[in-house]
Amino acid sequence: MTNFVSRLLSRTEPMIAEARTGDAAAIAAIHAASFQRGWGEDEFRRLIAEPAVVTHRAAAGHNLTGFIMSRVTAGEAEILSVAIAPSWRGRGFARPLLDLHLRRLAGVGARTVFLEVGEHNTPAMRLYRRAGFYEVGRRPGYYDGGATALTLRRDLG
Repeated sequence: MTNFVSRLLSRTEPMIAEARTGDAAAIAAIHAASFQRGWGEDEFRRLIAEPAVVTHRAAAGHNLTGFIMSRVTAGEAEILSVAIAPSWRGRGFARPLLDLHLRRLAGVGARTVFLEVGEHNTPAMRLYRRAGFYEVGRRPGYYDGGATALTLRRDLG
């Protein structure tokens, strides 16, 4: 309980901006801490540099605390990855990061956004549902260990 109260009282507003290739190492570290198979720094550097990829970063002071990355093609966007560093989860960084990212995707012409999430990832499901995403498909056994991936969709504008 003390930890929760301490975290609540020390809330910091996230600084959200477009990611740069120089953020690739920090983004790769957050990804590795968040997923069983992390993507490498070089892979993130290449993705961030791609014109069809939109990437945002969240920071608290000098600490990169999270990111979100999407690819946009022909009016549709797919969220490729999103993560908040484990030590920064539960501090309200994910929703403003997602909201700004969705506005930017709409600004570059995306009319629909898709993503996949593990059906048992309760915090992510709560975030996406509150942001207006709804289920449009399932991929049984998609994740390691046999977990089902849910395909979610949100229409923009």
